Amino acid sequence: MKVLLIRPKPHKETIGLQNVMICEPLELEYLAANIENRGHTAEIVDMILEKKKIKYFLEKYTPDVVGLTGYISHVNIIKEYAAQVKAYNSEIQVVAGGVHAEVNPEDFASEHIDFIVRANGIRTFIEILDRLEKKQETDEISCVYGKEKEKTPKETEFNYLFPAREKVDRYRAKYYYMFHRNCSLIKTSFGCPYQCKFCFCRQITDEKYFARNLENIIEELKGIKETEIYIVDDDFLVNRERLFQFCKELKEQDIRKKYLIYGRADFIAENEDVIAALKEVGLRAVIVGLESCDSNELVDYNKKTNVKINEEAVAILRKYDVECYGTFILGLDWEKKDFDALARWIRKLGLVFVNLQPLTPLRGTELYEQYRKDFIIREDEYEKWDLAHLVVRPSRISVRKYYWYTMLLYYKITANPVSAWYMIKKYGLHDTLKLSVGAYKVNWQYVKKLIGGK
Repeated sequence: MKVLLIRPKPHKETIGLQNVMICEPLELEYLAANIENRGHTAEIVDMILEKKKIKYFLEKYTPDVVGLTGYISHVNIIKEYAAQVKAYNSEIQVVAGGVHAEVNPEDFASEHIDFIVRANGIRTFIEILDRLEKKQETDEISCVYGKEKEKTPKETEFNYLFPAREKVDRYRAKYYYMFHRNCSLIKTSFGCPYQCKFCFCRQITDEKYFARNLENIIEELKGIKETEIYIVDDDFLVNRERLFQFCKELKEQDIRKKYLIYGRADFIAENEDVIAALKEVGLRAVIVGLESCDSNELVDYNKKTNVKINEEAVAILRKYDVECYGTFILGLDWEKKDFDALARWIRKLGLVFVNLQPLTPLRGTELYEQYRKDFIIREDEYEKWDLAHLVVRPSRISVRKYYWYTMLLYYKITANPVSAWYMIKKYGLHDTLKLSVGAYKVNWQYVKKLIGGK
């Protein structure tokens, strides 16, 4: 069968990180490789980068099946795309999937979507195609969502062909993350072994954690042309022995890449020797969930860290000249003094790159029911559930003030002359200007929220 796989463009209301990062659609590349191995054909269209309409690609590729994937903020866009597909040709089968569909599949219920994949995406997509091609019954596919079906256990192994990266060659030069240009993604583990209250990642794998075989990972890395590698594990820094073996294999295979990873502060603080070893084989930056400068808030989030651990982790990364991208959760009971306190602490640590997220109780997390009565955004306004909009009414200040203090905090840390000069010296004028343009676009979205007051 002919399959068209589409990555949606974010809704105009979504406060988008796509202004400072656009990464390859790894999940679609995996699908393409594995369905073509079964004799089907696949094309990938990245609507973040495309200017043409969906109809153009339907006419060009004449697909039998269209696959759509995305996050919570894409739900309405995916439904809109599905409607366009059916308006063009009602015989085309539409399949929706992705991490949000795996946890909250009912959100994708639509007359224009034929299959909602709620588990084991690659295997399930292949089964859908095989049954459609043979004109077999599809209702009994266990991992396709249906109100009467029991929830299906999810895989705890990942034995699939490597992604078909060549399917997005025409977009390749435009994929980047911050200063990591021409960046390729690789995933080496699934889930997270920790239990932070705010985290959605654990729900995707039914709170299970498992890792791929290192030999298989090294083989995939050897086939990636790009030097910049973004390891998109929910947490790459988990097992000391595995990480040391990873470093050893990179040296023995003479694989020379630069890496961006996710890691917890407590692991970094307790395993300086691992960071030193990773730096030697190309570690360039770590995204660290520092979350707060208040140890009591860290306890409330069940983060299992404290402020001292956070400070030790940042100091270790600085020692080895590894950039720290700090992510923070802005409390819903904050006042101006709390924003100011975080600004002072971040400047004390010397951080330049931060991601500030209002506490967002996504459905599926522990916090959802606790805050549901205070939502100021409807649950079907999916495009605003982007971890940047306020979805819960602040308890001590107005919505406008909350957005204003968030903007000021970004300015104090990142969007100021001192930080700009740091970036120019380290990354060059060209890349700094490109990032600044993207940051300006994000800031303008915040300005509109500030004016609108919601």
